[in-house]
Amino acid sequence: MASQGADDDKKGRSRTIPARRLTRAEINEGIALSDYMDYRRPRVRSECRGGVRPCPFVACKHHLYLDVNPATGSIKINFPDIEVWEMSETCALDIAERGGLTLEEVGSIMNLTRERIRQVEVAGLEKLQAEEYAVDLEDVFGS
Repeated sequence: MASQGADDDKKGRSRTIPARRLTRAEINEGIALSDYMDYRRPRVRSECRGGVRPCPFVACKHHLYLDVNPATGSIKINFPDIEVWEMSETCALDIAERGGLTLEEVGSIMNLTRERIRQVEVAGLEKLQAEEYAVDLEDVFGS
């Protein structure tokens, strides 16, 4: 019984696949498909705003199903227990346009805890403040 409880705790958590675990054939297949996907995928928000939902373009950087780390090539599957077409929300931009969501609501959509959402929010605000400070310095000292 104790081991079943441990399994329940892990259920639903995101799963990361390191790039080194992908076979050469899988990588080549992804490269071959990327040209096809880029051709059909919307290039700007106005092209996808009224598009099919759930969004079929999992490779889009705004899609919630998975994240690809460009530095390491690892793939993080955010919702390993469901298929992409079973997701009620698939686009971060759709959610952002709604605005006014609580940390709990965002956490539920993103499969993260309220605390993790708060941490991400603080980190994002710090980056924005640092950027604003850098722009202010450029105005004072010139480039």
